[in-house]
Amino acid sequence: MGTLTIGKLAAKGGVGVETVRYYQRRGLLAEPTRDNGIRRYGDDDVHRLRFIRSAQAAGFTLEEIGELLSLDALQDRTRAHALAEARIVAIDAKIVELQSARASLARLATECAGNTSVACPIISAFEA
Repeated sequence: MGTLTIGKLAAKGGVGVETVRYYQRRGLLAEPTRDNGIRRYGDDDVHRLRFIRSAQAAGFTLEEIGELLSLDALQDRTRAHALAEARIVAIDAKIVELQSARASLARLATECAGNTSVACPIISAFEA
């Protein structure tokens, strides 16, 4: 039986209590049985919560995380690999997008600093 309250589970997982409840509603975390009216969580719940948070940080959606959790139980490495590869492609596309945005902003910043006789190009670019 677990020994953690939902508040302590949330703290160990680095999330709020409402986030834990949300993950439970989404089926990502199980709701434990009550012990004298209080739900108690264990180390497995902490591990699962941390997995969810890490997978989110890697860019996986909650739907994909749910699939990864079910794949772990089935040992389906082929599907897990495919999900990871798709996430890598999406991250690479985002990197290209961010590099382009950075280059545009750097160009505007240079133009802004170099010419004081016209309106600031940064402000003009975002007004268009």
